[in-house]
Amino acid sequence: MRPPRALFVGAAALSLTLTACTTDLPDDEAGESPSPDEQDWFDQEEYEEQLAQRDIEPEGDPDEPWLQAIDPEYVDTSEFALEGADAEEPTVCFSNASVSNPWRVTGWITMQQQVEALQEEGEIGEFRVSDAADDDNQQISDIQAFVDSGDCAAIIISPSTTATLTPAVEEACESGAPVIVFDRGVETDCMVTFIHPIGGYAYGADAAEFLVDELEPGSRVLALRILPGVDVLEHRWAAAQRIFDDSELELIGHEFTEGDGAQIKDIVTQELQSGEVDGIWMDAGDGAVAGLEAFEDQGRPYPVIAGEDELSFLREWQENDITAIAPVYSNFQWRTPVLAATQILNGEEVPEEWVLPQEPIREDELDEYLDLNSDMPSLHYAKFGGEDLPGFPEAWQDR
Repeated sequence: MRPPRALFVGAAALSLTLTACTTDLPDDEAGESPSPDEQDWFDQEEYEEQLAQRDIEPEGDPDEPWLQAIDPEYVDTSEFALEGADAEEPTVCFSNASVSNPWRVTGWITMQQQVEALQEEGEIGEFRVSDAADDDNQQISDIQAFVDSGDCAAIIISPSTTATLTPAVEEACESGAPVIVFDRGVETDCMVTFIHPIGGYAYGADAAEFLVDELEPGSRVLALRILPGVDVLEHRWAAAQRIFDDSELELIGHEFTEGDGAQIKDIVTQELQSGEVDGIWMDAGDGAVAGLEAFEDQGRPYPVIAGEDELSFLREWQENDITAIAPVYSNFQWRTPVLAATQILNGEEVPEEWVLPQEPIREDELDEYLDLNSDMPSLHYAKFGGEDLPGFPEAWQDR
């Protein structure tokens, strides 16, 4: 099988490895962040909109959720349509924040397989990729290199952080090439389309509401977060705070973990040594199993927990009959940006804000998703949406 024609740009990309690792948090960002209100992370209107969008039926084929859209408003892209020789296998450039956690690894594999399919169809030629390894300065440099090259028919960006990457995204927009932002947002609307699942508020609310429903009043809940400064993560926590504040649960604190399993286990162990932990809320669940191991080591009953759709957690949930939910930040979104690029370069309308469906996995769906992904490795994400792509299942198994 021919691999996608991908040219990696920058030193960080040369060391890119498709294995699970933790998100690196710069030393100067460690520790507790100011509240969402102080950072202007919370927006009441957006919060209410996202919670309402959970109940809206998306437009499009449910068998292709990566092409569905919730309440889309379409924009004319005819100005970006390529003609003649320019339309023959155009170069598409992708600036990636990182592949520093299992969710991003799974998505990156899916994106590569989607690119391969589009290359076979002649919709995309060279696929140039830079990986910033979660370094804002590196990603700013990567985007500048794409702009300076003048070779990119379209530029896809998954930002490392929100505010810091905004000027770089705006500069990419000024280059004249259509810009597609996905996954994490920036503080500009200059891009042609911003692609994302419903969002962090919906994710955080799904998890917090489940804990409120399943736990008795007065139960003690520990919140585990990855890092500050990323909009989707800040929104998850902002939503959870408001739901917990209106509940009778006791929030015993929130800790930044850098997504590191050993750190997660250590934090939970310390909390268990000082008192009961009845529930765990996480803003990303790839370290959920490490947290559960702390309960196992001390012979304590499992907590009610909100993890994520990573298979290691789903399998632990099933095996031990844990009371749990798996909120989802739809991993299949990694297909959408390259499909959007081809649509834009063909002059087709796309949603200005492309909101994808985002449905958590609940207990009654657990067995189904584990059966569908029975041959996948533990660090794979159940809702990756790549079953119809070339390389399935081997590309995701051989990570």
